[in-house]
Amino acid sequence: MGKKIRIGALISGGGTNLQAIIDACEAGAIDGEMVFVGSDNSEAGGLERARRHSIPSFVVDYRKIFRDVKNQASPELIPADFNLAEAVSKTRLFGPDAEPSRIETFMLTRAAAEAKLIEVMSAHPFDLLILAGFMRTLTPYFIDRVNTNPQHPRIMNIHPALLPAFPGVDGYGDTFRYGCKVGGCTVHFIDYGEDSGPIIGQKSFEILPEDTLDDIRKKGLHLEWKLYPECVQLFAENRLKLVRQSRTSDNGAPGERWVVKILRTPVREK
Repeated sequence: MGKKIRIGALISGGGTNLQAIIDACEAGAIDGEMVFVGSDNSEAGGLERARRHSIPSFVVDYRKIFRDVKNQASPELIPADFNLAEAVSKTRLFGPDAEPSRIETFMLTRAAAEAKLIEVMSAHPFDLLILAGFMRTLTPYFIDRVNTNPQHPRIMNIHPALLPAFPGVDGYGDTFRYGCKVGGCTVHFIDYGEDSGPIIGQKSFEILPEDTLDDIRKKGLHLEWKLYPECVQLFAENRLKLVRQSRTSDNGAPGERWVVKILRTPVREK
């Protein structure tokens, strides 16, 4: 077993994926230790899971910060190093028809909350940040301050669908409503879009004609609890490499994509 990595987690709800990773760390299936659990929701059940395992935890009240920013009650909440134009130019969260005022409000409120999140997280140095049901979209302001080396992303997320199909908040529901024959889950690195970052791993399950939405969710969750720890362990072993691939379509148009390559042997740090 190599050196243990330090893992931080952000949650909004019950934290079943958080529990799976805590259990894997304690069982030695992950060469890592959980160093903090943060949430935007003081009622999140995952906070109690952290307490049971003596993991430091904290809450950043996004809703209060949003209200204060919108009411201009606390202008100092907007971080001094936040550049609105830069954040807007990088994000891929909005379509071409989105109103500029809506984008600006979104970015300002999130940057204020994320600055507080970064401040609290700074007391707990970490190597990897996992999103385990964190129901807040991250902006370039936050992402760039965690991913200080673009070639070595450090924010990992699990999504309840086989991306790139069905991004967003209800992957299993969308899978069910679309009548898919196969469902699944995806672990990926975060980028500036919605569930659009480079894919690390996926697991799938068959959807039977008699399956209900609850059946699909149960099948998916059981796969999530296996897949997420596996991907975290690959990160711990330094076996994930981000590779930019050039490609040419059938019509001859050039293109590029980022791919996560899983190495047989770890990358040695220089």
